[in-house]
Amino acid sequence: QLQLVESGGGLVQPGGSLRLSCAASGVTNAIGWFRQAPGKEREGVSCISSSGRTTSYSDSVKGRFTISRDNAKNTVYLQMNSLKPEDTAVYYCAAESVFNYYCSNSAEEYDIWGQGTQVTVSS
Repeated sequence: QLQLVESGGGLVQPGGSLRLSCAASGVTNAIGWFRQAPGKEREGVSCISSSGRTTSYSDSVKGRFTISRDNAKNTVYLQMNSLKPEDTAVYYCAAESVFNYYCSNSAEEYDIWGQGTQVTVSS
């Protein structure tokens, strides 16, 4: 059964760090991280290909966030450093049901979604 479960969210002060995990049961294809803040549209944050060789980041997080995957553990991570209040959102991981050598930050490419984890950056 294909299932994604996020964890690692929480409350952190500006400038702090968090690491999100996405446990991807039965999923080996590309995985993306998305976020949605209240009153805003869902935003693609980062993605990683099936092999892990290809990654992509939105301009808003480039240089601060790092995506990685451990296929032996079926887990994808999002290391978030230098967090800002504008990073506050519910973060979702999603997986493509079709194999792709690359990955996309477009939500339309993803078929399987987790339930989300809240990240709040505030002093």
